[in-house]
Amino acid sequence: MGHREDLLEGAKRCLLAKGFMRTTARDIVKESGTNLASIGYHYGSKDALVAEAYLSLVGELSDAFEGEKPGGSEAEPGSLERFQEVWSNIIGTMRGPGSMWRLSMEIVAMGDQLPVVRDHLAQQQRDAERALVALFMGVREEDIPDKTLDTLGRFYTTLMTGLIAQWNFDPERAPDADALTDGLRQVIEAADRT
Repeated sequence: MGHREDLLEGAKRCLLAKGFMRTTARDIVKESGTNLASIGYHYGSKDALVAEAYLSLVGELSDAFEGEKPGGSEAEPGSLERFQEVWSNIIGTMRGPGSMWRLSMEIVAMGDQLPVVRDHLAQQQRDAERALVALFMGVREEDIPDKTLDTLGRFYTTLMTGLIAQWNFDPERAPDADALTDGLRQVIEAADRT
């Protein structure tokens, strides 16, 4: 690996160990075996580097969203079964001790103190919406219209943010995929009655 990759891997390890606010450029340099100047050269700033490291961690986790079945979900795209299965996979990434999702809550809570990180991640939000819609609806990302991203994509990311918060604050009472699916089923049934 070159310095760029070493920095990224070192930043990921630092984020998981210390979080955004406590990770310093010197921590990353020590962890990566590089030098301070290489951060500016390859990433422009420490904040841009940690934002890239966070996105890389999320990307590594997103593979787990599809589950362990070859080819992904067998449930009908857009069905309640698919909804339950995908959320079960996503929630599985939140259950482990030291889940990297706590970093998301740090950004929410400390975003004004991490403006470069927050702004960088906000630019990536559309990609996250696109990936979630594709996963739940069984469509290619490039075929998803903006209107769908503005509605369904934001719906899924809102659910994701709420789940992350609940699993961080009160994992004992946080909903599992069955509870989410039952809740959605009740919403659908109530809407059908009106």
